[in-house]
Amino acid sequence: MKNLLLMVLVAIIINSCASKKDIFYMQDAADVAEQTVTYVSSKIQPNDILKITVESTFPEAALPYNRVSSQGQIVNNIQILQLDGYLVSTESTISFPVLGTITTANKTTEELEGHIEELLVSGGHLNQPTVNVRLLNAKVTILGEVNKPGTYNFTEQNITVLQALGYAGDLTINGRRDDVLLTREVGGNRRVTHLDLTSAEFMNGEFYFIKPNDVIVVNQNKPKVTSSGYISDFGVILTIASLALSVAVLLSR
Repeated sequence: MKNLLLMVLVAIIINSCASKKDIFYMQDAADVAEQTVTYVSSKIQPNDILKITVESTFPEAALPYNRVSSQGQIVNNIQILQLDGYLVSTESTISFPVLGTITTANKTTEELEGHIEELLVSGGHLNQPTVNVRLLNAKVTILGEVNKPGTYNFTEQNITVLQALGYAGDLTINGRRDDVLLTREVGGNRRVTHLDLTSAEFMNGEFYFIKPNDVIVVNQNKPKVTSSGYISDFGVILTIASLALSVAVLLSR
């Protein structure tokens, strides 16, 4: 009886422990050869907020094509910039000064820059205009077994999955690193993929770089799931096992 209880206790302890294989990131990184990084721009999506500035060799000529801040001055606060930005409609269009309705469908910010420049030139509005388009509300949501779950805004053109997880304070020791879920909606289609962060191979896939509005979900690893039932605390397990062993000793006398 005592041997059986000891075996059960040992099995519980082993099952509640995570191995290095479950915890370490990119365990095969030493086997990955040097590779060229290809940056991919995201397509503009409905409900995106854009900051668009138009410049010309004659600054006065470009004034009608620039939205004046509601504050009447230069603004650096991101929330005020968003209020003054161009909200992309559900039909993937924006209303632009003088030019009217412009489509953003299937365009990156760089492609929209070129499109507006072409409209300005072909319509005889400006000569040699320079258009700059920035996305103001790029965000990623990170949930589950991370230290600081939440929604995080970013202003960089490209951030990686690891950088995004860094915003959330990294995975907890109980986070499952070999099966991180990433949900992405592009062009009205939703895709869900599974990322194995214990292998460096995920860096070669299309989901290595985050796109605006991505959602990352980190599930609990097996030891955490195993210990999260009625007996969730290791101290409780030891107490119950000790009591059971004591009862077994008394009964055997």
